[in-house]
Amino acid sequence: MPILLAVPNVSVAGDEEVLGRLAEAFGRGAAVLDFHTDPDHGRSVFTLAGGPGGLTESLVAGAEEALESIDMSSYVGAHPAIGALDVCPIVWLREEDREAARTEAVAVAAQIGGIGVPVFLYGALAREPGHVERAYFRNGGLAELWLRMEGGELRPDFGPPVPHPRAGATLATARPPLAAFNVELEGADLDTARAVAAELREAGGGPRGVRAIGLMLANGRAQVSTNVHDPLTTTLGTVVEEVRRLARPLGARPVEAELVGLIPAAAVVGYPADVPIRGFDPERHVIERRLAALGDQEII
Repeated sequence: MPILLAVPNVSVAGDEEVLGRLAEAFGRGAAVLDFHTDPDHGRSVFTLAGGPGGLTESLVAGAEEALESIDMSSYVGAHPAIGALDVCPIVWLREEDREAARTEAVAVAAQIGGIGVPVFLYGALAREPGHVERAYFRNGGLAELWLRMEGGELRPDFGPPVPHPRAGATLATARPPLAAFNVELEGADLDTARAVAAELREAGGGPRGVRAIGLMLANGRAQVSTNVHDPLTTTLGTVVEEVRRLARPLGARPVEAELVGLIPAAAVVGYPADVPIRGFDPERHVIERRLAALGDQEII
């Protein structure tokens, strides 16, 4: 049986009681490999491992808990979001498991739609060319999504025709591993971080597969927040060096980084020592090592 991962992103941080209930829900049918929460982003990310069927049970239980516990009308996080369970990707680790991941993702999307939350398929599962990027749905936030859905511009792949009053909407896909990787800058303000992000992202001429935005953190540091869609080709070291190059003319430099979730071992080959990844532990944060330590019986 293939082992798949899932990386549900929920729009809450700092509420330990809610996060505890979510962890319990996501743990039904799957093993929780990792948990990351970020009050600045207003976001928490779980990494799960399981087999087909088990992940669906886990993710639907988590979606139901998110619907009950998170009210998107009060969302204030810096990270763009449209739903309590904002993003719900299924991840394949071997090419031969691609179809199993796609089947699982569609099953999850259909069941979440069945509990009253509209679900849009994005990425490789997008049924329309314009639906590939998450930003297409997030532009303008949940308020704008309401208007677009009420006006008939957007129709979900599953679920009701308008957002859930509390839980908003969910984005679902199947994909290989990506790296959610943030680089903090010294000597930068928000405009600097946004300028670096604009040139770092693939659409701005940067490395292949990089999506990036600029943010300010509560500690006063500017951050370039990225998703690296092919971290085997565009390694984390490549991202740091590109940030360094782009920030230098603006009087800024990368000083620390943050990893959200797990990454393949190859993603950190050649990583520069002068920009440490805060709290990084290869035994906990490298996919291959984490799964080997857990063992098949704990996953299935």
